[in-house]
Amino acid sequence: MDFRYVKVEVLLPEDYIVRLRDELNSLGVLTVGEYDNVVSYSETKGFWRPLENAKPFNGTVGEISSGSECKMEFRCLYKNVEKVKNTIRSVHPYEEPVINVLPLL
Repeated sequence: MDFRYVKVEVLLPEDYIVRLRDELNSLGVLTVGEYDNVVSYSETKGFWRPLENAKPFNGTVGEISSGSECKMEFRCLYKNVEKVKNTIRSVHPYEEPVINVLPLL
């Protein structure tokens, strides 16, 4: 089996999607065939509660919050995962961004 590619999913505020897309595209990781900037996103809703030592982007320490954010997803080569994760962390406003990396068959 060929495990060269992974699917990357990241949850983030919609206002950060274009900047993150641009940064990832400049790395060359959003290219599929003869296309670049290949990424999709969808709106999702979630819950979170910042714990005692958190410095939340949104919400109040100790209180359960809810709201909308987006799930951005794209395919990239497995060998690029670390630089992709570092780029996401450099752009993302959350202390602990949710980044899922799933192997593709």
